[in-house]
Amino acid sequence: MNTNDYDRVEAAIRYLARHRERQPDLAELAAHIGLSQSHLHRLFSRWAGVTPKRFLEFLTVQHAKKLLDNSESVLAAAHGSGLTGPGRLHDHFVTVEAVTPGEYRSRGAGLTIRFGTGESPFGPVFVAWTERGLCRVGFVADGDVAAEKEALRRTWGRASLEGDETMSTALARSIFSAPYEAERRPMTVHVHGTNFQLAVWRALLRVPPGQVVSYGRLAEAVGSAQAARATGSAVGRNPIAFLIPCHRVIRAEGMVGNYAGGTLRKHCMLAWEASRQSTRARRKGT
Repeated sequence: MNTNDYDRVEAAIRYLARHRERQPDLAELAAHIGLSQSHLHRLFSRWAGVTPKRFLEFLTVQHAKKLLDNSESVLAAAHGSGLTGPGRLHDHFVTVEAVTPGEYRSRGAGLTIRFGTGESPFGPVFVAWTERGLCRVGFVADGDVAAEKEALRRTWGRASLEGDETMSTALARSIFSAPYEAERRPMTVHVHGTNFQLAVWRALLRVPPGQVVSYGRLAEAVGSAQAARATGSAVGRNPIAFLIPCHRVIRAEGMVGNYAGGTLRKHCMLAWEASRQSTRARRKGT
């Protein structure tokens, strides 16, 4: 899906979110976006895997609470038992490799980091990687690639940066299609963080696509039940958008909360994942 298509879908979701209590129909939504009903239906269904009407259900607080209840049980079952079960699917797909103490001190001296941009279902994305794995994935706000490069510099200030648009395009395609492909190659992320941050990021990998978890429950999963605020800070410092799924953390009351890529994008990501998981479950049941 190209950027213009995502912009239209984002506008549709913004309208649905603003007017969800009225449950706007397809005709009203299409008129607002400036597309025919059939065009919008095809575009939206291709992106979300479900119709706009069905997608609207996934934008409600009530649905977020249902997801939260389900995810609470997922983490409760996994916590303290080797973290087995459905959450390990994503955990096995993404391996977190921390920088060494020497790399931490040197801030990437002697290291080459390649970077570039690509497309995602949620707009343009910035991708950077070392020989050992992805070191940054971030959504490009208003085309501001410079901001993402600056964030990369703050962590890896002494590394050598080289642009590689061909590889970044391919990596972006892999990142956002992988959770829904039968055949997928494992990915490694090469991250720079404290031991606590790494523990939080690894715990996030145990939350399956289409599920959510509260900050407090995530804190419990890393053995720090009283440190929900510190856990929230670690979530906010996650350098690998989507693959380390910080968008799956919501407030205990079911509200979505903040997200570095924008609250609306977080709404989009949660609903997109939930709708696709629901569609897959229905197909398996047929």
